[in-house]
Amino acid sequence: MSSRSEQTRNRIYEAALEEFARVGVAGARVDRIAQAAQANKQAIYLYYGDKDKLFSTVLGRALDELAEAVPPSSGAGEVADYIDRLFTYHQEHPSILRLLLWEALEYTGAPVPDEVSRTAHYQEKARSVGELGAFAGPDGKGLDPRAALLLFTGLVGWPLAVPQVTRMIMGDDAEAVDRVKRAAVAAAQAIAGQA
Repeated sequence: MSSRSEQTRNRIYEAALEEFARVGVAGARVDRIAQAAQANKQAIYLYYGDKDKLFSTVLGRALDELAEAVPPSSGAGEVADYIDRLFTYHQEHPSILRLLLWEALEYTGAPVPDEVSRTAHYQEKARSVGELGAFAGPDGKGLDPRAALLLFTGLVGWPLAVPQVTRMIMGDDAEAVDRVKRAAVAAAQAIAGQA
């Protein structure tokens, strides 16, 4: 693929990421994406297919970038390090959580695009998370690492996905989100048996 084509694809991706994060799949308009990307609509259909396929591609790429930037194991081997890096990444890239929320709203009860490979990805991530801690669980029988991954995702995602609730609970001072981040790290450490 020529560098010009690649540049066009990247501009379309960036414009679609912003459009989908702002208004979801149903609210997104291909003509707005084309205008923001300085591309024509035909290029979008040529490179990505229909709007649903474009959303799937955009979300998949955003999740791939997240997975590459924030692997569960970084050499530090502690869940605190993982949660800290994950929280920071989501703070710096708020569109990913918005895309996931839109996906949840628009695909309620139905399989999501590329569900099979995404499921495999999450299973592998859960395996990696399982290597980060003892996960003894309150009954001493052991906590399923998949449940731990889901809990970690909620600890990080929920306060950032609903900033209005976070603001009402924590206040709107500059350090409020940092306090939430520290609490998420501490809770994750306790879940992993590293407190």
